[in-house]
Amino acid sequence: MRTLEEVVATLQIAKLQEEDLQKTIHCLSFGDNVSSADYCLMELDDTLCKHIEAGQSLVIRGDKDERAVLCSGDKTYDLKIADTSNLLLFVPGCKTPDQLTNSQDSCHVVHTQIWGFCNSYWELRKQRPKLKKLKKVLMENPYEGPAFGGQEENTDNRYTMQDLLETIQASEEEIKTHLKTMHACQIDGYWRLLDFDYEMKLLSHVTQLVDSESWSFNKVPLQTSLEELAPLEPKEMIEHCLNCYGNRYTENDEVFYALHEGKVCRATALLLLQNAVKFNLREFQEVWQQSVPDGMSTRLDQLKSVALVDRTSHPETICLLRVEDLPEDTLERFNHLFTLREKWTEEDITPYIQDLCGEKQTTGALLTKYARSSIQNGIKVFNSRRPVAT
Repeated sequence: MRTLEEVVATLQIAKLQEEDLQKTIHCLSFGDNVSSADYCLMELDDTLCKHIEAGQSLVIRGDKDERAVLCSGDKTYDLKIADTSNLLLFVPGCKTPDQLTNSQDSCHVVHTQIWGFCNSYWELRKQRPKLKKLKKVLMENPYEGPAFGGQEENTDNRYTMQDLLETIQASEEEIKTHLKTMHACQIDGYWRLLDFDYEMKLLSHVTQLVDSESWSFNKVPLQTSLEELAPLEPKEMIEHCLNCYGNRYTENDEVFYALHEGKVCRATALLLLQNAVKFNLREFQEVWQQSVPDGMSTRLDQLKSVALVDRTSHPETICLLRVEDLPEDTLERFNHLFTLREKWTEEDITPYIQDLCGEKQTTGALLTKYARSSIQNGIKVFNSRRPVAT
């Protein structure tokens, strides 16, 4: 270990003045069995630093065949190794210049041992949660209603929230939000996705009750609905259906639901389109309007991100195309879309790329990067920047 005299001699050789330096001099030495594999460094922003300092945890998620992500309670981050030309040293107890008081009159040497070193670190970048897998695992055993007549319910492939956290590359808050979007519900402690036909059966019970009782769709009483439909379906399922397709509110201490016209019409359209490759648009609109409850009006803008209209065909057609079924990767998404259709208007393609936008990113910026624009019959259209295999 160096003495103060040796340090002063080194300063003189380097032509450095003592008065220009800190009074505290750190003399570093490597500890026994120090290895670069002992530690990993991670660069955190202020938000994540405060998250850690508050006693919260960060979790790395991903299967062996997946690229690892880091999750806080409500956000997901991509992990990327960044190399540095400088050797990064791990020195416990080492004080930075702003932490030193310089209260001593003369220089003094502090001998500090290096615990580890590294020439790379993990760099974090906020990214979209990877939620497509969530639907895949929940569809392994969709809920088709209570078992009747001595039938045994399938108890395989059921997932608790903890199971989902260990399987899905997303934060808990992001998973919960998407579960609500998917109309999933918790049954006996397990998160289940309702079979689509069963979900439509529940919705049909509700809308038929509203019609038979001559209620307003904006004022559906919860308690009466549960009592009337209890012989048909579990009360929990009826209330879940009302939560999915209506807005809950209280009036004079009684709970009511205002059914959402767009959600009901959208679900009806999905029911009609699920078994058809393509549907004549005019005929579809007629059948669709006849299929929704009286008093509700259907509009094509209710089908954004779930159905695609082709106005270039004769006759015009409509087909099922749900954004949730498209690739999560941005480049793969664009390639898939351009495989389905060579040229897209901005109005048609926007619903299918909106979810790809990062923070402060617009669909226009995505189109500029991944597509080429041109004018066709006075309308701006977008096509692929490179040949796409069909």
